[in-house]
Amino acid sequence: MIIAWLLGALAYVACAAGSARAATATVSVSASNVKPLVLTKVQDLSFGTITLGPGVWNNATISVSQAGVLNCTNANLSCTGAVAAATYNVQGSNQQTVGISCPNFVLTNQTDPTQTLAITTNAPTSLVLPNSGFPGINFSIGGSVTLNSATSGGTYVGTFNVTVDYQ
Repeated sequence: MIIAWLLGALAYVACAAGSARAATATVSVSASNVKPLVLTKVQDLSFGTITLGPGVWNNATISVSQAGVLNCTNANLSCTGAVAAATYNVQGSNQQTVGISCPNFVLTNQTDPTQTLAITTNAPTSLVLPNSGFPGINFSIGGSVTLNSATSGGTYVGTFNVTVDYQ
């Protein structure tokens, strides 16, 4: 009986001591919902037709800006035809910042696949969505390419990936 009483007293002291050290705090909880991002291609990137001049020369760069403006001022090149920046539409949640990733890429000559041209992209790094869902917002991607007198003639074609993600 004494042992039972001692065990009971010890249990009471242990419980009392445990609750004397306990503390309670209240925290707020929040959660944010965002719509999934939807990315749609609106228009392809086009440098038009580039005619190489005679002679031996290097480092003639042409570019298409994000606004679709062609810069072809090198005396060794003549540029004609339809020029366009790539255009995309992104939709998501209003006032959310969206990061844009667009790596450089390579075009391949359709007549001679061993011949390539490296394209350096010119894209915005981010944008803020002005609305939720449709209509979203359009953004454009330009690029530049450097040619020389030894660049093979032909049609050069390629694709590139654009990634958008909430920041």
